[in-house]
Amino acid sequence: MIQKNINKVVLAYSGGLDTSAIIPWLKENYHVEVIAFVADIGQSKKDLNGIEKKALKSGASSCHIFDLKEEFIKDYVYPILKTGALYEGNYLLGTALARPIIAKKQVELALNIGADSLCHGATGKGNDQVRFEMTYAALAPNLHVIAPWREWNLNSRESLLKYLHERNIPIKATLDKIYSKDENSWHISTEGGLLEDPWNQSNEDCWDWTVNPEDAPEKPEYILLKIEEGSVISVNHEKMNPLQCVEKLNYFGSKHGVGRIDIIENRLIGIKSRGCYETPGGTIITTAIKAIEQLVLDRESFQWREKIGLEMSSVVYDGRWFSPIRQSLQAAANSLASQINGEVVLKLYKGSVTAVQKNSPNSLYSIEYATFGEDEVYEQSDAHGFIRLFSLSSRIRAKNQLK
Repeated sequence: MIQKNINKVVLAYSGGLDTSAIIPWLKENYHVEVIAFVADIGQSKKDLNGIEKKALKSGASSCHIFDLKEEFIKDYVYPILKTGALYEGNYLLGTALARPIIAKKQVELALNIGADSLCHGATGKGNDQVRFEMTYAALAPNLHVIAPWREWNLNSRESLLKYLHERNIPIKATLDKIYSKDENSWHISTEGGLLEDPWNQSNEDCWDWTVNPEDAPEKPEYILLKIEEGSVISVNHEKMNPLQCVEKLNYFGSKHGVGRIDIIENRLIGIKSRGCYETPGGTIITTAIKAIEQLVLDRESFQWREKIGLEMSSVVYDGRWFSPIRQSLQAAANSLASQINGEVVLKLYKGSVTAVQKNSPNSLYSIEYATFGEDEVYEQSDAHGFIRLFSLSSRIRAKNQLK
């Protein structure tokens, strides 16, 4: 439903085909001033080159570009790593983690310049529409939301290209595009094309950052990570900020083909989709953090952290970043992570990453107790009483059955 009492719209603008068409469409159908908002979260430089000029040529009155890379990794990615969140056991949430910071900054810009509306280019089939609008609702419920894909009749790539051509708006996009890709400092995803048939094997066009593990170096590489309160703070003794750590580990991981997954996931709206995701640095970091967790957390604490990660993965995937449940889960994870300190040596080889050495000042592992050799600290006879008590309910149940 077109509302006529709208004057100024801030559009989350990527410079791609969809958002390029959205600018003139908004002006024609809503008769509004359109401000383009661009979030630099680590996407390819070719996607950002000339983006302001492109926005203005499409009809935007202005274009605001925000460099959010450091904030994205420090305040969104690193906190979630402490929770161990993996959506459906595989996905490191590269796209889902980026949407809250983009939408938050978009809202801030809209409020600062007195805009009355927000607009995004997410389709009516995907998760991103929910993630954007959940943030809008949490931070600026009074602003009107426009979602063109749920309103217009431009329902194909051909129709979008024709629409722009008729208005003499230049666009580099062509009908030859096969895959849909999403890139930021944390990951890159590839969807569409031959991947839409799950029987088709992915090809090299489906992967951008990482080498094919079969073509990775024949010699393994070892790297040393230092972890402090559940966060990587140095790589090979070189202290770095979170973004620098991720970029460095992306380099190492990509070289050895680490961090590739080819999965079919359950979208929030009920559709299953297939994607090839590359998160090389993230895969290395999660392996390192779990290695220290294994040393430090007792069984009940580790199981609790696993439950936190499982719940947090859905919370983030569903776009509930600015919610009490996300804050509560984060607080619990931070409490456990306060003891996750140590060093890990990781072996990178042919697509795999393995923690081969690890230590922590908070380790609960004791060679004296764990040894298979002779020891002077553990009374094996003590296990008799423990087992009798632990198995008491089982013995009572068995006796009842015998009666």
